[in-house]
Amino acid sequence: MHTLIVVSHPDPASLSHAAAHCIGSGIVQASPGHSYEVADLYAEGFDPRFNAADHATHRRTQAAPADVAAEQARIDRADALALVFPVYWWSMPALMKGWIDRVFSNGWAYDDTGGRPEKKLGHLPVYLAGVGGADARTYARHGYASAMRTQIDHGIFDYCGARVMASELLLQSHDEPDAVLSAARRLGRRMAEAPEVHVPAAA
Repeated sequence: MHTLIVVSHPDPASLSHAAAHCIGSGIVQASPGHSYEVADLYAEGFDPRFNAADHATHRRTQAAPADVAAEQARIDRADALALVFPVYWWSMPALMKGWIDRVFSNGWAYDDTGGRPEKKLGHLPVYLAGVGGADARTYARHGYASAMRTQIDHGIFDYCGARVMASELLLQSHDEPDAVLSAARRLGRRMAEAPEVHVPAAA
């Protein structure tokens, strides 16, 4: 098993980066045969801007740009995908959202030819970890947690057929960083112990 962990934070010493590596260490601790890769979108210089070439890919008039195809290949090599990100304005950072905008394209993540879209990522288990400074009561009181699940879990991954196996908010990061890292490590262990996703054969 191999897990791709994608992190979006400009500071490599951030709690988000530490949480991503704790998820990875939890995976290996629970199952030494597993491996993981951390993709640092800032360090790698991924361009999140949806451009004319991406639009042409969406319209199915040309193949995906090389940088997008490379990201799709990296996901294809993985048995599971984890996204780790700081919560900015009750959502993910623009860089990670732009990565999704460009990489989860028509023809690869789903097929939309004008009828009912075909979901193409049913084989991919997804794990989400948002690192936030507010407490759980704030997220519940204002509906932020459910809004994030609607937007990200359902609006993005369910549309593509990917199964969100865990969607967690690692909260009070300013006051309890050790608790955030412990929760990230536990998430990694659960990921290693999770059953594989099996996609039914087409009729």
